[in-house]
Amino acid sequence: MAQSLSAYGAKMYAELQLAIAETYGVELPSKQFSVEPSIAQELNEAITAKADFLERINVFGVSEIKGQKVFIGTTGPVTGRTNTKTTDREVKDASALDHSTYELSSTESDVGLPYAKIDAWAKFPDFHQKYSAAVQKQIALDRIMVGFHGTHAAVQTDLEKYPMLQDVNKGWLQQARELIPAQVLQEGVKGSGKVKVGAGGDYANLDELVHDTKQMVDERLRDGGDLIAIIGSDLMASAQGKLYAKQGEVPTEKERIEDAQVIDTYGGLPSFIVPFFPVNAVLVTSFDNLSIYYQDSSWRKQTVDNPRRSRVEDFNSRNEGYVIEQLEKFALTENVEVLK
Repeated sequence: MAQSLSAYGAKMYAELQLAIAETYGVELPSKQFSVEPSIAQELNEAITAKADFLERINVFGVSEIKGQKVFIGTTGPVTGRTNTKTTDREVKDASALDHSTYELSSTESDVGLPYAKIDAWAKFPDFHQKYSAAVQKQIALDRIMVGFHGTHAAVQTDLEKYPMLQDVNKGWLQQARELIPAQVLQEGVKGSGKVKVGAGGDYANLDELVHDTKQMVDERLRDGGDLIAIIGSDLMASAQGKLYAKQGEVPTEKERIEDAQVIDTYGGLPSFIVPFFPVNAVLVTSFDNLSIYYQDSSWRKQTVDNPRRSRVEDFNSRNEGYVIEQLEKFALTENVEVLK
């Protein structure tokens, strides 16, 4: 038997519809509408603000679904000298020309709100703000998850088969595997099928592993001062555990571990733990080398009451894609095993 919203729930739904109409400048949110690019930018900024990692990288609106990368940097020196008595001065083309394009894919973030949940939340006067913030945060986390786990863009996604959103889009790590395999280390020299860290392994410790991963970055970009290491949580936890075992009983040393060694530098690079980054991998790049592009004219939204399913349905879609701005500035070591 179909349910219906309570009086309070109906009031909350009406207020939600009104808030959406005012925010997006439309009369009927129950009909699908295109979000104006300026408002899409505000929406995107609100989503980006929900995750520290997204605020560090580029999340940028573009006008075309396919095109040239936006943040193309230089790949080498541009400084020199010319003997103009005998030779014309020539400009240096320092931009990366290979793989300089992007392509976006249709991406949906659709949310169902059961009547029972709306009724339960009806007591909150700021229901629509809480709801919008929750959805925006989940979209932010989903974006990060796809960036690190996405392997392909399926016509029909399957969350049960791909719980880490592997089939939503091709993320940064997969692009590196395909475009720059020489900068992706998946097996150590000992031929074990793993990159082993610890006594008798390929690397004695995490410092050595991060240092060698950095060496796969183009030497012209290696010492620019902006490289960082993103380290999988299992690898960081292992390093943390060994430090605690060695020094953690001494209060001053324990504080030093927590405040500096564990979260500060490995292999000479500032190191970070990022949500959903593979637990057994190390990525060396710069934050501004990672981008998410969305087509600013592609955001579409619709919120409808569906009594056949006893829920309110909130449909959100846009065209979106992942970009490594400079492939030469990206190095990945994965499939790491820590030896006991």
